Amino acid sequence: MNVSIVIPTYNAAHVLPEAIDSVLAQTFTDWELLVIDDGSTDHTQEVVKAYNDDRLKLIYQTNRGVSSARNHGAMRSQGELIAFLDADDRWLPNKLSVHVEFMNSHPNVQVSFARVEFLTVDGIPTNKLTNCPLTNLSAADFLYLNPTVTTSNVVIKRELFEKLQGFDQAINYSEDIELLFRGMQNYDAIIEGIDQVLVRYRVHNTGLSSTLYRMEEGWHKLIEKARTLNPELVSQHYPSAYASYLQYLARQTLRLKSPAAIGVDFVNRAFKSDRTFIFKQPKFLLISIAVYLKFFLSQFKTANDF
Repeated sequence: MNVSIVIPTYNAAHVLPEAIDSVLAQTFTDWELLVIDDGSTDHTQEVVKAYNDDRLKLIYQTNRGVSSARNHGAMRSQGELIAFLDADDRWLPNKLSVHVEFMNSHPNVQVSFARVEFLTVDGIPTNKLTNCPLTNLSAADFLYLNPTVTTSNVVIKRELFEKLQGFDQAINYSEDIELLFRGMQNYDAIIEGIDQVLVRYRVHNTGLSSTLYRMEEGWHKLIEKARTLNPELVSQHYPSAYASYLQYLARQTLRLKSPAAIGVDFVNRAFKSDRTFIFKQPKFLLISIAVYLKFFLSQFKTANDF
């Protein structure tokens, strides 16, 4: 199997070399790399043109968003497998060799992914790893969580990607989950994980509450699309799935040091969506305590400032 790699990039010239270098360092060498410049205004073009490797192609498009850029790259590619890598993430050197071997030995698997290690915003490994389920995944699982964590972790067979007609360009923040849900729902796609860390994912500390609310909006678009495909499944799982996603957003407010009231908003609405969720996910209790404690401490500090 040969592999097409698609890197969508927008004004990421300062980190893009790390992503490209991680591709060039792959022990598996039968690949092509398509860097899709989504209308960047920085020196992205110069960064890519500095590389001297015939396997690397630079394609420019006017700014249309990351899903459009990924679809454009996939459409222009030729590999049997398509692997995506975001401009600010990195692969370990054996990433492609492990995936190709896995897909060859598991011919029924149409999408594979692996464990992920988180990086700081400065690109420093944290030794914090994902522990999402790897096997026996169902379409319903993708309503609750994203087992792949990041699109940089997804390797998909071209045949399936073309059947799906790529990412839904109207969805942001949950476009990868929607693609995989659609694959399982419409084509009974088999998606399996590999119990090795093969991707390093950079976590950005923007701290913007607006970003978290846009993520929630993206999740709702995923649900709207899923409802058209399987309304009964969505109706059955929606209360708990929404509570689960709100729990995730509440946890992000702690990590991003967002205003305490934003975290309380997410926790309160999670309780409202499914009052039994705290028994299904005991860690939600710990997250709720942390969020409320942060809120009350901020209120106490504000009162003392007057």
